[in-house]
Amino acid sequence: MKRFVLVVVTFGLLGLPGARTAQAQAKEEDPLDGLWQEYDGEWRHVSQQLIALAEATPEDKFTWRPAPGVRSTSEVYMHIAMANFYLLSITGPKMPEDLKEGMDTSVTSKAEVIKWLKRSLEAVKQAHLAAKWENMKRKVTVMKRDATVEGMYLRILVHDNEHMGQLIAYARMTGVKPPWSN
Repeated sequence: MKRFVLVVVTFGLLGLPGARTAQAQAKEEDPLDGLWQEYDGEWRHVSQQLIALAEATPEDKFTWRPAPGVRSTSEVYMHIAMANFYLLSITGPKMPEDLKEGMDTSVTSKAEVIKWLKRSLEAVKQAHLAAKWENMKRKVTVMKRDATVEGMYLRILVHDNEHMGQLIAYARMTGVKPPWSN
């Protein structure tokens, strides 16, 4: 019996002719369901990991850099925060007035870095939660390239995950174990 159920579920997910999954039906009813619910989960995941890793990193490791001319730990976190605000601003929300050019290198204390990181992650989360589906396909320009609002949210997610990998490598090189790893 268990094999039969697995086959039925698998075929339903593969979309055999005439088969409609609950996700497909939900997408027709509300386009923000499905992919965008998954986005929120992925955003929550990377946000929690970034914060957990930053909090697990000792203060003295925030100025560590793997080589001259390469971003330090605090610079990577501040780069993420500043990029989150910048890329989000392409979709409509304003950049924070207290976010100034050069903060990616001048803000180095653990407490300040984490404050900016959390603030940027929350700004993206709230903007995405408030987003209207009809606005997602709106055209925007970023760095002289055409994009959409939807594409900007994906860019933010990918960018944060990219630097998460970098920060995990930094942590391992400095003897910091990511809190979620074995």
